[in-house]
Amino acid sequence: MNWIDEIPEAARLYLDQHRLDEVECVIADLPGIARGKAVPAAKWEKQQFFHLPNSIFFQTITGDWGEAAGPEGFVEPDMILKPDLATTTAAPWAADGTLQVIHDAYDQKGRPVGCSPRNVLKRVVDLYKAEGWTPVVAPEMEFYLVGRNVDPAKAIEPMLGRTGRPAAARQAYSMTAVDEYGPVIDDIYEYAEIQGFEIDGITQEGGAGQLEINLRHGDPVKLADEVFFFKRLIREAALKHDCFATFMAKPIEGEPGSAMHVHHSIIDAKGRNLFTGPQGGETDAFFNFIGGLQEHMPSVIAMIAPYVNSFRRYVRDHAAPINLEWGRDNRTTGIRVPISPPQARRVENRLAGMDCNPYLCIAASLACGYLGMKNEIWPDKRFRGDAYEAADEIPQGLYAALDLFDGAKELHEVLGPEFVRVYSIVKRAEYNEFLQVISPWERQHLLLNV
Repeated sequence: MNWIDEIPEAARLYLDQHRLDEVECVIADLPGIARGKAVPAAKWEKQQFFHLPNSIFFQTITGDWGEAAGPEGFVEPDMILKPDLATTTAAPWAADGTLQVIHDAYDQKGRPVGCSPRNVLKRVVDLYKAEGWTPVVAPEMEFYLVGRNVDPAKAIEPMLGRTGRPAAARQAYSMTAVDEYGPVIDDIYEYAEIQGFEIDGITQEGGAGQLEINLRHGDPVKLADEVFFFKRLIREAALKHDCFATFMAKPIEGEPGSAMHVHHSIIDAKGRNLFTGPQGGETDAFFNFIGGLQEHMPSVIAMIAPYVNSFRRYVRDHAAPINLEWGRDNRTTGIRVPISPPQARRVENRLAGMDCNPYLCIAASLACGYLGMKNEIWPDKRFRGDAYEAADEIPQGLYAALDLFDGAKELHEVLGPEFVRVYSIVKRAEYNEFLQVISPWERQHLLLNV
């Protein structure tokens, strides 16, 4: 079969209008950065796989290395990367006809590489399928459009809108605020349409230059692929208009952080929502899923809040949860049950930051819910009122979160022991790199005062 017959319709339409020059063969590393190779079209059509060293999964966000190679030592053996043609999509910002294809990582014996984020998510989804369950997710992506920042010592500032004024804060849901950066949004829509992605809506959030994009619900792996692609798409649209898009959890002092809220529901073998009973009521599975999130989320905070900056988002009364309470239509709780008809009943996890790797975030959230259903964990009583008045239940910083992550043996079996081993080593190496940096706060307050 011709490979063109196996790619999505949007990619075929793109090829009808563009001569294919290059194919970008990509895979997400632990931070979610696209790694891979750009291959001339003629070569792409002849190859069935390509190689990259397994060390791409041992890199920190700075490009340094964690000592995670294992007993064989740091010899960087090649992995075999095979294309998933269903992920093929255009790179509409490229000057010449270019396609992007996500690849899956296998070792030289044909086994999935356990520390590949996409494989981690597939592993968790397969556990659901073994029970006759099909998980469905819908991510919400928050991000900032900011002025170009080429000096790390300089504070990040909101972008200038079409009026020539900086984007204003405290303007949640304002259509006027969205219009300020309309040209960037227009290109986001255009790129998404060319790539075949369906946007459910774009809104102004509470921060200066902060936007939210909602995606249509669907298969967890497919939606994680879309978030992976969307981050690049949004960055390219911003650069076209001389600004930056940032997915940092807390890029601007005094402004709200950026989250990746994830909505979950589970479909049974007959296509029915497992969270809804025959009479439209809430099922044991619904409550057990919530119970699993409450029980196990602290142990995966290191996956959904993966950097020191991530924990700056968890600030009381600052539009981010600091708790594991659950509530109905309550945005102050870490776990929210939105208003919906019974057939669309779902559970929203509001804890993750937008700086997460989408594969690992969704895998972590689904893993907690899976253990809740398997072990019939019952949640605490529904929280009523302002949950910011409840106890702070988020680990205080990345190091504390990693200690909880390392001790969560039951979760290790769900996520995969090899992933857990590598992730912990790399994140601890990254944290140690951070400790070598002296911040402006330290120079300001300690230099002459202590």
